[in-house]
Amino acid sequence: MAAALPNGAGRRVVFFPFPYQGHFNPLLRLAAALHAGGLAITVFHTNLRSPPDPADYPSDYRFVSVPVHVPMEVVASEDIARLVTELNVSCQEPFKQRLAALLSEPEGKAGGVRCVITDVIWYSAQAAARELGVPAMAFMTSSAASFRNFMVYPTLIDKGYLPVQEEHKDDPVDVLPPFRVRDLQRIETSSLADFATLLGHTVDGARQSRGLIINTFEGIEAVDLDKIREDMSIPVYAVGPLNKFTPPVKSSLYKLQQDRRCLDWLDTQAPGSVVYVSFGSLAAMDPHEFVELAWGLADSKRPFIWVIRPSLIRGFESGDLPDGFREEVGDRGRIVDWAPQDEVLAHPAVCAFLTHNGWNSTIEAISEGVPMISRPFLGDQYGNAMFACEVWRVGMEVQVENQLERGKIQASIEELMGNKEGMEVRERMKRLKDVAMKSIQESGSSHTSFLKLADHLLSF
Repeated sequence: MAAALPNGAGRRVVFFPFPYQGHFNPLLRLAAALHAGGLAITVFHTNLRSPPDPADYPSDYRFVSVPVHVPMEVVASEDIARLVTELNVSCQEPFKQRLAALLSEPEGKAGGVRCVITDVIWYSAQAAARELGVPAMAFMTSSAASFRNFMVYPTLIDKGYLPVQEEHKDDPVDVLPPFRVRDLQRIETSSLADFATLLGHTVDGARQSRGLIINTFEGIEAVDLDKIREDMSIPVYAVGPLNKFTPPVKSSLYKLQQDRRCLDWLDTQAPGSVVYVSFGSLAAMDPHEFVELAWGLADSKRPFIWVIRPSLIRGFESGDLPDGFREEVGDRGRIVDWAPQDEVLAHPAVCAFLTHNGWNSTIEAISEGVPMISRPFLGDQYGNAMFACEVWRVGMEVQVENQLERGKIQASIEELMGNKEGMEVRERMKRLKDVAMKSIQESGSSHTSFLKLADHLLSF
């Protein structure tokens, strides 16, 4: 994917991913693609999570720790808006100091800093780079539609769409079609005012950046990308799916080790027979939902891989499976702490992905042609699930009133894997995969956008 970058070899780009796995991975994939084209890479990272292991990266990568100090009760809570805000406050000065130190090094040693690319929600780091006179670009790890949620959030509140009211949850949102009220981005464990303020800072920071990079492609988000370009006077680059650009990122910020033995187990399963179940690195469920999910999978009678990471269940570091569950599923189920998701989704035995619809998982499923069974939990996941199930029609959403129910899970699996409607969903997903793959081929929309981004970096 990455072409050699003329006149830019040896020039350095500083990356600053946000310390959540779903934010970290795509930004490091972008770094790898630019590195393959000849740019030198420095990765700034916080001390909030486990640091990246340099052994997992090319020997010429540099890693710089940025200390942050946030109360542990905030880190341990589900108040994401407060955590992100406090991280921005805490990191601004140390980020600025470490960037200044890098700038003061002889150019031959540091390679010269051409640009800083940060996660879009590191608005304070963007401001610090500008203060030092360094061009800064923002990276959106979620979708273009999600960023449009950010942009119109004050209007959504002013018009009464937010907070979501049960009696209006199916109403269309006139300022953000095709969203319904239920699909709007929100975090129930944070105050609406705090979340709105955070998004306001994020959008303001992006507007002042030298460009916005989004892990998406024109084939699924042309309308939203056009609307962002119309509203913002900066270049916007759609360069996804980034998971098809470079090999997977090995480092886990949570010290989770991939269980690669599940790939050997997949080799023993029939083609198109396995359900892969993972809710990413952040979403949490209540113990009751965990039990219902377990029995829904057992009752489906389908083989499955289920990722049960630490902290998946609220109030528990790990989950004890219900009595009798292992006896019921036997060798039909494979349970792991963490999985090599790219390789699992690419395996011919996998036929369906029961997912929270985080954006990385959504775009990875599309690029591997695996239809989705959607159970969103928070944030952009509601909107991602809506697009997957209602717009692109490559998934089916588990019907949830208050909590997951085993019968609804079993029904969703059977509907996707066992009847005519499910066959149509699978066929649509195959066609959408073809669109994704064409976007990264030479002259494809994402390939072209990536080359324009590289040219833009070289213009600084």
